[in-house]
Amino acid sequence: MIETSTTERARRVRRRVVDMCANPEGGHLGGSLSLTEILVTLYSSVLRIDPAHPESPDRDILILSKGHGAIGLYAALAEHGFIPEEHIDRYARPDAPLTAHPHAGIPGVEWPTGALGHGLSVGVGHALGFRLTGADRWCHVVMGDGELQEGSVWEAAMAASTHGLDRLVAVVDRNRLQITGSTEDNAALEPLADRWAAFGWDVHDVDGHDPDRLAEALRPPEAPTGKPRVVIARTVKGKGMPQVEGQARSHYAKLTDRQRRRAHAALTAQDPRGSRS
Repeated sequence: MIETSTTERARRVRRRVVDMCANPEGGHLGGSLSLTEILVTLYSSVLRIDPAHPESPDRDILILSKGHGAIGLYAALAEHGFIPEEHIDRYARPDAPLTAHPHAGIPGVEWPTGALGHGLSVGVGHALGFRLTGADRWCHVVMGDGELQEGSVWEAAMAASTHGLDRLVAVVDRNRLQITGSTEDNAALEPLADRWAAFGWDVHDVDGHDPDRLAEALRPPEAPTGKPRVVIARTVKGKGMPQVEGQARSHYAKLTDRQRRRAHAALTAQDPRGSRS
């Protein structure tokens, strides 16, 4: 079992996300909250990366392709010691290092992202590089489900399976919502697992808020599979903030102080598995 500290970390990450969305500029709330267990599990028990040496040449690579989830990434980086807590407090100020989308000047951030559909292609490049150099490294690409409507994602998926890039892992934040509403109403993705399988990927479909299941799906297998892997993490947009859970309106928010305090109270009331006590 993943230790309770992992879910405690997730609650602290969510509190930071809420706080960043309560600044005058607001932030991408819902998709950052749905990402939380994915990012915490990766940093806590999967990625081989040292916050004291984030540019080590033997590190694993994490690419947040859904760059609008940047505040979720920043909160996770602060939780795991990559960036100081005061960076979170200064988010989106004119002189602050943390911006609305991630950039490579932030420790732990590999690529500037946010133009959706590009991250998996970059991941393919990293995985090819690992093969050419014989590096014992992995690349994880975290994507949004609405992002899968971009054709470049499937071009990259086809290339990855053609070349048998089994050190590439795609993680889909499957919260079923995008800024314009339901993903299925915009451009249907289901049966999503079957689609990835048809492109030659090793598919794992899991509860994206369960650190145990996530860790099991994300960790390297005992033997090479010859296939890239995709983890479809089924999540809830706005998870942990009951007033906006599962609602498209959580996509971007400028929280009032009252809303921030209510969100903190809800997170405090939740037990370690995220259900109400």
